[in-house]
Amino acid sequence: MTARLKTMYDEHVFGALKEKFNYKNVMEVPKLEKVTINMGLGEAKDNAKVMESAVQEIAAICGQRPVVTKARKSIANFKVRQGMPVGAKVTLRGENMYVFVDKLFNISLPRVRDFKGVSRNSFDGRGNYSMGIKEQLIFPEINYDQVDMIKGMNIVFTTTAKTDEEAQALLELLGMPFEK
Repeated sequence: MTARLKTMYDEHVFGALKEKFNYKNVMEVPKLEKVTINMGLGEAKDNAKVMESAVQEIAAICGQRPVVTKARKSIANFKVRQGMPVGAKVTLRGENMYVFVDKLFNISLPRVRDFKGVSRNSFDGRGNYSMGIKEQLIFPEINYDQVDMIKGMNIVFTTTAKTDEEAQALLELLGMPFEK
């Protein structure tokens, strides 16, 4: 059984992109390559339970266990030593990626209070899109009663698109709710 969004890409989005940008070769048509979710946890240096709960929450949201990231350098002002755990990240590809993106676009983002859409200005110039989420509570897998503290996360959509215009068309056709 394939993900709903993957089927939609194969049946509708692929053809629409090929027609819109007049690609000669099917390999030129942009597609979603990977989605990276990163949660920075500066508080983890004082409290190890914060890191454990963040790892469990990201695993519940993504369906894949995250990697704990460690500090590369010591920074005295922040009381961080080299090698201390400071965050968690997960890279989704294939089926897991499409399931997560479908859930994000259709279930989680509409649950954000006063949501008007995501910004069109967050492309990097090479066809990748970055966005931030202020609280993990928008995901249905998170039990509100078991959350000890609200944590935000960064989500990066990496595409094979050459320009931001192509990447925006791809994400829009996949269902990303851009602001008007």
